[in-house]
Amino acid sequence: MKNLSRACFGMLLAASAISTPAFAQEEEEAGDGITITGSATVVSDYRFRGFSQSNEEAAIQGGFGISHDSGLYVGTWGSSIGFANGTEIDVFGGYSTEVVPGLTADIGATLYLYPGTSNSSIIEPYFSVKGALGPASVKAGVAWAPGGQDSLGDDSAVYFYTDAGIAIPSTPFSLNGHIGFAKSDSFLGGADGEVIDYSIGVSASYKMLTGSVAYVNTDAPKALGYKESVGADGAVVFTLGVSF
Repeated sequence: MKNLSRACFGMLLAASAISTPAFAQEEEEAGDGITITGSATVVSDYRFRGFSQSNEEAAIQGGFGISHDSGLYVGTWGSSIGFANGTEIDVFGGYSTEVVPGLTADIGATLYLYPGTSNSSIIEPYFSVKGALGPASVKAGVAWAPGGQDSLGDDSAVYFYTDAGIAIPSTPFSLNGHIGFAKSDSFLGGADGEVIDYSIGVSASYKMLTGSVAYVNTDAPKALGYKESVGADGAVVFTLGVSF
């Protein structure tokens, strides 16, 4: 099972991938409206909502997705992790559509799997909206892990977040920020079951390559070394990925 912080806080982590011109051309020629994308990434620390999932060590990640012009999509994403049997596999699906000009809504669910372990899967429905706010691209969403799952028992969790990005004109660079709030029936993450995570960083893209550096931290309690022991302390995280 994912470490306890993850089990209590749930997730939306659908790996983003950009369709290459070759895929776009094949889609147009075939006329089937289907796009297939993929990604492969190396990160210096796999942080999920501020908590390290790789024991603050490097992780290898990858995934692929299939989307249709109707807005329906499915995909899978995986990463090396520092617990269970060392592997996490996420399967996701949903529907995305432009509800008004410039504003896109997305609804779906993610299933988290940990091969080789029992009673450890977690399913988490999610909803988000994304649009432009001045020069920034802004996304706000919520993810909910309902209780009654074998891995969570009677506990449930909800996660609210906002992401923002601003492209720097005439450069390949973008400034990125994130803030999230998790509330869990469990005490983990804090005596009240609440924790805030945040990050700020810069990313750059060149053709199929994307690199980023970000500072990530949480407000998890420091008492008795808890924050450091669960990998929720501040860290600079480097990412290098390729999309295809």
